[in-house]
Amino acid sequence: MFPHRARLCSGRPSRRRSLLYASVASVVLVGATSSGTLYVKAQAHDGEGLVSSSVSRGAEASSGATTAMEATVESSAVPTAAASSRTRPSPAVDRDALLAEAVKAVAVEDGAAVSVAVLEVSSGESAVYGDGAFDTASIVKVDILASLLLRAQDAERGLTAQEKTYAAAMIRNSDNASATALWTAIGQAQGLRAANERFGLRDTEGGDGALWGLTQTTAADQLTLLRQAFGEKSELSEGSRAYLAGLMGEIAVGQDWGVSAAGSGTGASEFALKNGWLPRSATGLWDINSVGRVGVDGGREYLVAVLSDGNSSKEKGISVVEAVAKAAVACFDSEGD
Repeated sequence: MFPHRARLCSGRPSRRRSLLYASVASVVLVGATSSGTLYVKAQAHDGEGLVSSSVSRGAEASSGATTAMEATVESSAVPTAAASSRTRPSPAVDRDALLAEAVKAVAVEDGAAVSVAVLEVSSGESAVYGDGAFDTASIVKVDILASLLLRAQDAERGLTAQEKTYAAAMIRNSDNASATALWTAIGQAQGLRAANERFGLRDTEGGDGALWGLTQTTAADQLTLLRQAFGEKSELSEGSRAYLAGLMGEIAVGQDWGVSAAGSGTGASEFALKNGWLPRSATGLWDINSVGRVGVDGGREYLVAVLSDGNSSKEKGISVVEAVAKAAVACFDSEGD
């Protein structure tokens, strides 16, 4: 049992407080229960002055005007130590720290690098590991199509039949000739930059000339782009988002690896993604990337972007990307089990 100490506040007493002083000389704590209920004794007094909270035991016993009464004070008004501990908010989860720990447990080849960003859709919580820039390879095709759709919206028109043909081949089959045609249609790097300023991408720089595959980006920027593609707070209209997401959900067999590996349970088949893979001629090492949305058991959804470079082979790069995607989702999904 912790001792309780009463303290009278200084300042000019209100009329209600003055009346209280006229009828009650002091309030003395005489007991408390384990539940936090306090028992006090009120002692009558004829004067209006403030009365000390300390009363001698002899004076208390000899006073004929002493009136004993029992009052209770709810523990919510005077919380005990136990009650205070129950209402103390839990510390926030450091998602970035959890993600860093999970990614560092993944085996990555010497000289290779990886970065990842993940967002749990329903809560809006996100985490990022690594802030370096990577070649996009073919994941830039999502950005190219998003930029094309934004331009069409601005012109208050739909995509032409030819643009739709290019878009479908570029996303579903990762057709490079179609990507080059649409890269030109949006104004290459300058057009991509203009769209990305509106999308909120701050660290993505288009490749020189026709080299769209050498666009530089970060995992955080790719997560921002995924939010534009799949989220309601977007520069893209509902129709544009549905069109883009629909193509990303129809990836050709053999190209559906990557972040889809993070799906689990009944929602494992629900994914929409775009992958990128590029062997660098100067080093023979591979850029392997994957971005998209995945579903897991229980109806939860995640947006995930994994970037990597310096992989000795395409297969090893895919293995790393998939392992990192799984680790990223597990940082959030384990709480729902």
